[in-house]
Amino acid sequence: MTTQPPDAPATRLDLTPVEAAHQASFLDFVEAEIAPYAGQFEASASVPPELVRGLAEQGYLASFVPEKAGGAGHPMIVHGLLQAALAGGSASVQSLSTVHGMVAVAVLRWGSGELKERFLAPLARGALLGAFALTEPGAGSDAQAIETTAVADGDSFLLTGQKRWVSFGQIADLFLVFARGDDGPTAFLVPWDAEGLTITRSPLTLGLRAGMLADLDLQGCRVARENLVGRAGFGLSHVAASALDLGRYSVAWASLGIAEVAFAATVKHASERRQRGVALASHQLVQRRLTDASTLLDAARLLCLRAGVRREAREPGAIADTLTAKYFASRAARQIADHAVQLHGAEGLSDEHPVQRYFRDARVMEIIEGSSEVLEILIAEHALAEHRAARGPEIT
Repeated sequence: MTTQPPDAPATRLDLTPVEAAHQASFLDFVEAEIAPYAGQFEASASVPPELVRGLAEQGYLASFVPEKAGGAGHPMIVHGLLQAALAGGSASVQSLSTVHGMVAVAVLRWGSGELKERFLAPLARGALLGAFALTEPGAGSDAQAIETTAVADGDSFLLTGQKRWVSFGQIADLFLVFARGDDGPTAFLVPWDAEGLTITRSPLTLGLRAGMLADLDLQGCRVARENLVGRAGFGLSHVAASALDLGRYSVAWASLGIAEVAFAATVKHASERRQRGVALASHQLVQRRLTDASTLLDAARLLCLRAGVRREAREPGAIADTLTAKYFASRAARQIADHAVQLHGAEGLSDEHPVQRYFRDARVMEIIEGSSEVLEILIAEHALAEHRAARGPEIT
């Protein structure tokens, strides 16, 4: 992206000089600390503790938290640029920032004063690692189907149920757990060492193989009443909705980051690889793939930027723009990564080349924080609501 003056209008196409400077700093960190080792992270199915500490020290784990609350205070576009840079190095590493940020934003927006005092600054500094525990064996995209229960017991709640595919659950200090109680779905902060909580390693997935996923088994897990986030019954409508909105925004930019590195690898290979005496890029069928990838990349970048601009302006359409950006960017990343694998041939299928990782990780982006099918429903609902609002009251 090119830069533009700081006083540019709210609807814009490029980064400001300050945003571009942040982006360059993020990319330098990724180039030095993440990208060269991403394959090793996958091989070990883990992210090294020293890198997690480095991310925390840089303020990269919940960068949007205001400075007065202990965070870096990054505006939403800068936060998005960070997600793109991290994902370009390792989508697994970036997923830690996504889920940790989802816990932090839940505490920031819905936590009591006591919860904020206890947990917000440590989450912002990365002194505590947070993980988002919503998915269950029978409840994925349909969050309303959660079966984990919360039963009041004096000054505590007893949680019983199972959570699956919790990103970085293997090393998290604190889980944002959703359960169904007498007053409806409710959210709780559950420490990793809570009585009645058992944490086990999840099976490896197609992508995000270093995401250190875990399954949670809660059997009468005792959680203090003061660890309730928001009001009882507001777990999905408020707490989860806010967290998922930020998660989708982060995944949109992460998808852009994957798309960018996949496209760069494809252009480099097509320019340098020779077939029948000419560069691969000279063939029209190859040019068609490059054109498709380039167009998808530009569109994804602009949609992510638009979502960031709207979020910073707190415009009503920001949620819908975030849904659109996540939907399009994740699909674009998968298509661009598919072009990359195809044009690299057998080399693109090898564990020794990163394009196969880009493809696998991009595929996951179409599922996490709301599958493409779920987003299609939500985007259509927003479009229909806008249409009804524009028409005004029906005339009979």
